[in-house]
Amino acid sequence: MARKRTRKNYYKNSAARRRYEIITRVIFSVKTAAVGTFLLLVSFLFMFTYDFVTQCDYFKAEGLTVTGAHRLTEEQVLQQSQINKGINILSVNLSRVRKRLLAHSWIEEAEVSRELPTGISIRIKEQRPLAILDLGRRFIINAHGELFKEMDASDHCRLPVISGLEFSDINVRGESRSVPFDAVMKILALGKKPESVLPCRLIKRIRVDREMGLTIYAFDRIKAIKIGYDDYPNKYEMLRNVLFYLKKNGSFSQLESIDLNNLNRIVVNPAKIKSAA
Repeated sequence: MARKRTRKNYYKNSAARRRYEIITRVIFSVKTAAVGTFLLLVSFLFMFTYDFVTQCDYFKAEGLTVTGAHRLTEEQVLQQSQINKGINILSVNLSRVRKRLLAHSWIEEAEVSRELPTGISIRIKEQRPLAILDLGRRFIINAHGELFKEMDASDHCRLPVISGLEFSDINVRGESRSVPFDAVMKILALGKKPESVLPCRLIKRIRVDREMGLTIYAFDRIKAIKIGYDDYPNKYEMLRNVLFYLKKNGSFSQLESIDLNNLNRIVVNPAKIKSAA
């Protein structure tokens, strides 16, 4: 006898599936709403905590320390940083303060840190001026040969004045220097060495001739020292010997120039004596 085939109740199964999908959606919506509500509450909690902490008197700045300032005063550094005594140290944006400090032409590097609970420390490194670059307008270059500010009345710098260069010679970090500017930097580097025969503090002016090289004006008794291009260490040593010889023998009281372009033929020109008339 053949068994009767059971037919599936498609209607019943479809209704159960719809109920299951509805329940699943409701549960998902409730969970999503719960998570959103939780995140919103946490956000409000963080905002409240932040406002409370950044306005709390416990973290008011009582000690503002500045280190590394020599040319600038502590008051000038604090004014540039826009940090005032009594400010809540947790409300200070350290990155923004650092950018403000670096915007000052005399500040090369800057670090700002909090010292809990009531202190802020500012550490700066000032620019090291090396020479004055005369390009029609005067600019100050640092120890890296980089132009960092235009000279003004407040800059009391006794530095060598460089003339004869052009704007195209200005040193750009990462790029090679022009031949005339590189020659100037080599002379200034030698002038910073101990026992240098021509220390930077004595050099008044360096004149650049793009064809003939450099002429240095330093000593009162010697109007010009023509040193040309290249081989500067040997030329400085020769200059030392020439100056020693002249001092020892007292040959000349005043010199028009010493020409060291050719070390095999040193030319010393005495100053012209003007008549009484």
